Amino acid sequence: MNLSSARSSSTARPSSPQLPSAADALAPYGWDDGWAEAFAPYAAQGLLPGRVVRVDRGHCDLATAEGPVRADTAYVTPHDPLRVLCTGDWAAVDPAGDPRFVRAYLERRTSFVRSTSSKRSEGQILAANVDHVIIAVSLAGELDLGRIERFLALAWESGATPVLVLTKCDLVPDQVTRSHLVQDAELTAPGVQVLPVSARLGEGIDVLAAVVAGGTTALLGQSGAGKSTLANALLGEDVMEVQATRDVDNKGRHTTTTRNLLVLPGGGVLIDTPGLRGVGLWDAGHGVGQVFSEIEDLGARCRFHDCAHEAEPGCAVLAAVEDGSLPVRRLDSYRKLMRENRHIVAKTDARMRAQMRREWKAISAQGRMNGEMKRGRYSR
Repeated sequence: MNLSSARSSSTARPSSPQLPSAADALAPYGWDDGWAEAFAPYAAQGLLPGRVVRVDRGHCDLATAEGPVRADTAYVTPHDPLRVLCTGDWAAVDPAGDPRFVRAYLERRTSFVRSTSSKRSEGQILAANVDHVIIAVSLAGELDLGRIERFLALAWESGATPVLVLTKCDLVPDQVTRSHLVQDAELTAPGVQVLPVSARLGEGIDVLAAVVAGGTTALLGQSGAGKSTLANALLGEDVMEVQATRDVDNKGRHTTTTRNLLVLPGGGVLIDTPGLRGVGLWDAGHGVGQVFSEIEDLGARCRFHDCAHEAEPGCAVLAAVEDGSLPVRRLDSYRKLMRENRHIVAKTDARMRAQMRREWKAISAQGRMNGEMKRGRYSR
């Protein structure tokens, strides 16, 4: 080795470690070629991609190629509550600065939205870019089939695939009773995978983990449904705090207070959400049709294409109720959810409001005519 080589080698500085690329660092969070293509205009501006793992009071936490980032959301807080930043969004963040700001977020592939409990009936987005929705329902209490149908309608409407998970199945040791409960759930959720699980005993957890591996999964359910315990079982460690349910009514306390996105050891991510007391529909007509697909199929056979399945001649739906192939409870629930959804849509859709007014006028006129006929006062 000559002197110049020795000098250069002795004065050479070790190269600084290279940060992983967005594709490598964000792949566990769901980053793919589609998101990379959508982010290209923001990358050209020098912005940093990141996935929102938590939103809290004007700030959010993101996973980025540089590691965890805390950013201000002042630039993405529109008046429309459905366009606010949400857990699961992919965002464009300032590469530097104090504070950092989220400058924009990518168009969502799917979004889980419900109606709020406010009198204004605003929509509330619970999770974004979700592939599967786990609807956790406890077997420790009586199955509320109507509530399950509501959750399923919103899940189908979101664009994600619902999975109905019956938790705490170890509390129903009698296999015959458990089998009947699973069967009731399956009849309530046509086309949906129904999995009885016991997070305490590990029963069914491997099957569920395989179903949700590789994508983004939102975990939803009432307080006391065992969501936090189920999340810990899927994560393989006690990440979420667990509280006992009340013995009086099997209801739980709010253990989870924010929506958090967590990486699953078997691949994919989990968005754990607080327990939901109210499950109001929000423009979920397609989702309701999916939940009651057997009624929709029967409706296609009715004599009239606009059959309301009330008293029309040639109604295939009413015929199915009469012969016992369609439970009355299902038809009543279908009618209830369709009415509720139409009411919500009408608040923002003038054409729907006008149509509903015409229908009510026609119903009122028919009622008056029927009354006059009964009293013998009506003549053609």
